[in-house]
Amino acid sequence: MHLETFQLERRQSLWENRVAYNLTETGIHPFRLRELLNESECAELLDLHQGYGQTNGSIPLRESISRLYPDCHRDRVLVTNGSIEANFVAIWSLLEPGDELVLMLPNYMQIWGLARSLGVEVKPFYLKESLGWQPDLDELARMITPKTKMIAVCNPNNPTGSVLSQEARERLVTLADSVGAWLYADEIYRGAELEGPETPSIFGTYEKAMVCGGLSKAYALPGLRIGWLVGPQPQIEAAWACRDYTTIATTAVSNYVANLALEPARRDRILTRNRRMLVENLDHLQRWAEAQNGLFRFRPPSAGGMAFLHYDLAINSTDLVERVKRETSTLIVAGDCFGMDHWVRIGIGSEPDYLLEGLDRFERVLASLKEEVP
Repeated sequence: MHLETFQLERRQSLWENRVAYNLTETGIHPFRLRELLNESECAELLDLHQGYGQTNGSIPLRESISRLYPDCHRDRVLVTNGSIEANFVAIWSLLEPGDELVLMLPNYMQIWGLARSLGVEVKPFYLKESLGWQPDLDELARMITPKTKMIAVCNPNNPTGSVLSQEARERLVTLADSVGAWLYADEIYRGAELEGPETPSIFGTYEKAMVCGGLSKAYALPGLRIGWLVGPQPQIEAAWACRDYTTIATTAVSNYVANLALEPARRDRILTRNRRMLVENLDHLQRWAEAQNGLFRFRPPSAGGMAFLHYDLAINSTDLVERVKRETSTLIVAGDCFGMDHWVRIGIGSEPDYLLEGLDRFERVLASLKEEVP
């Protein structure tokens, strides 16, 4: 098995803790535990035995997660170490070499690289900027074949911040059902909507639907490393069997804190705080982009802690972000990581002053480039 280098994660892991300003994060400024827990809960946390927990996730946590989905029982939930492990065991347990996966792009490229390494044929279908980052549903329909074993989406989407329309969700179910394929949705940004209602889950719309979620993005708790899979019980148990070969269990501390974070009132408080930060920072980004005299165009995200911007300069996106890093110690994501040159992804979930200083540093490089390269 040959694993492709996961370029996005490799670039971030090499530099995100070494630069002065990291604008690659797509989550929201993380909570401290003292902001989340009261004194008695902190005391209980200190008294937790640090043994192995239940390997599919504690019963209280799985029950809390199940309440986020329609008609879901805790036995249809598998708790994982982040949504990245959820994606891994889902693809590993549901697909075989020679299967066909139809995958939404642009996207977080983990599923792309992992499926290809397992001998799966990956066929991309693209969100269209001209359609407001929605898919061309007729084009997608022409791609589905009797070999298609899975259609995979990221909704809300990374990196565009778009949310699939009701028409698109319904058509995806129809297309998957027409060939008996799995419909898999990475829903890690669900709950990080900048306005309007929470994005409806794909779970519950189709008997072969499976979704992943977690606390890293919308909940601003990436350090807990809590993710989950939700799907039909037999496939959840198959994914659990795969997980016995990976990390076995999440930590007792993470299960305890995650369950508290998902209490309805506390969850509402978390999501309200985070949405407020995203709305404020998106306004800052829009004002900054407008001040660049037509250099950028972008469709404001509907959800998630990122914006995807097209720039009008004759420089490759990887070369651009390398120069920004080298000259200003500021990290942004090149569109090349999503197969889309002349785009950059900028995280908008940080504290406002931090975001503005990072943008100012980016602007210094842009000013130099405009003099050098028409």
